[in-house]
Amino acid sequence: MIIALVVASLMAIATVVIHTVGLVAMISIMGKRKHQIARVTGALRIVTYTVATVMGLFLIHTIEIWAYAGLYRALGLFTDFEDALYFSTTTFTTLGYGDVIIESEWRLIASVEGFNGFLLIGWSTAFLVTVVGRLFRAEIRWIDLLDEDDNGDEDGDEDTHGHRRPRR
Repeated sequence: MIIALVVASLMAIATVVIHTVGLVAMISIMGKRKHQIARVTGALRIVTYTVATVMGLFLIHTIEIWAYAGLYRALGLFTDFEDALYFSTTTFTTLGYGDVIIESEWRLIASVEGFNGFLLIGWSTAFLVTVVGRLFRAEIRWIDLLDEDDNGDEDGDEDTHGHRRPRR
């Protein structure tokens, strides 16, 4: 049991590191691409960023799930990688169908994987909500700027060239 707990803890730490590195990489890529994507406005921009974010998160989770599957295979708990990957996926996502199980000696690893997956998926959800929220706020600011340009200065003190107008 102690060995399984140590291995499970090390895997939890490893997947948190993978997740952190993945999110930092995504933020970095977004920062470098913001000028290209800033030219695209409206729904296309929001959809593009959202799909890219979801696919990035999907890739990060895939790496984490495959890491657990590799561990199960390395421990000899499965004869082929497909079964290990299936078990890891259902465990990480907390589906836990129960049609594939592992030896009781190593069950603690699967329990920690389920809890770890739950936390990491929650973290990804928070990240996605933040990105989408910022996209919508940026879109609203952009629309507000267009309205100001179309309507002139809101308080009527400046003309279209920025010169102060006399009040009437």
